[in-house]
Amino acid sequence: MSTASPLPVSMRFVDHGAGGATDCMKIANGPLPVPADDEVLIRVAAAGVNRPDILQRSGKYPPPADASPVMGLEVAGEIVAIGAAVARWHVGDSVCALTAGGGYAEYCKAAASHCLPIPHGLTVTEAAALPETFFTVWANVFERARLQPGESLLIHGGSSGIGSTAIQLAKAFSAGRIIVTCGDQAKIDYSLKLGANVGINYKTQDFVEATKAATDGRGADVVLDMVGAPYFQKNLAVCATDGRIAQIAFQHGAKTELNMQELMLRRLTWTGSTLRARPKAAKSAIAAALLAQVWPKFQINPDALRPHIHAKFALGSVASAHQMMEAGTHFGKIVLQMHA
Repeated sequence: MSTASPLPVSMRFVDHGAGGATDCMKIANGPLPVPADDEVLIRVAAAGVNRPDILQRSGKYPPPADASPVMGLEVAGEIVAIGAAVARWHVGDSVCALTAGGGYAEYCKAAASHCLPIPHGLTVTEAAALPETFFTVWANVFERARLQPGESLLIHGGSSGIGSTAIQLAKAFSAGRIIVTCGDQAKIDYSLKLGANVGINYKTQDFVEATKAATDGRGADVVLDMVGAPYFQKNLAVCATDGRIAQIAFQHGAKTELNMQELMLRRLTWTGSTLRARPKAAKSAIAAALLAQVWPKFQINPDALRPHIHAKFALGSVASAHQMMEAGTHFGKIVLQMHA
């Protein structure tokens, strides 16, 4: 292992113990992670806060057996050590990275193949808000649901971190109508500013009727959903013939009834995936696709794909960051800064 010298013997990290409410999280000190031969060690400047972190803290989303028990699925910072088999990266490189855990810490290890250069025009804090949502949206909307130029996309939760990314990527890749559902007008306005064409208030409007009205009765070619059970039959109804539904979460329930007739008569596809538990090679392939197809677009116009950072919190204020995420009042991303 090649390292920057000298490295400290310990680091600060967020320990959520046995889990529970936000007050279970404490700042602790422990040894630095040791990267394997195909991994790098990153001095973390910033880490993204994501809904899976809330679930892990609450005891509902345990990390994989081989992952760090520390929360945090995306980071950005400087590589300070590299494993013996790492050829692409060097000590001193600035990267953002998808991690299987460990991001809420001053140092975090990541697979070398899950790292990406910080895009042109973005700060390290902005880069920390990219990996989890970009990997998720690319894998589900573009690879699994096969969104094509000119096709319509319905995004549930347009103002979330995932929703914001989906809007920007769909626009960057020439989607047709980009339609979002949100819970209030401020979130709709935010989504429209990012590039959505139509905003639907799901509290006061029927999103099936509103989507069909926005697509001349055809419906959405692709639906991106994280709500789950309450939306399942409505998602089938809102799809165009040959439409595809990409399920990435089930925040309001995982079990529902299926009307197979609807699925079959209009040749619909319902697919879903999780990211954290996918094999390392699968995540490496997503990273390679992002580098080849998405990262060049930052060079052309970084503002077109710039993540919106709603709030930045110091590591010691992680409870406030989680409370904001749980309240759902944020637009875009929430980020922890290690040395704010």
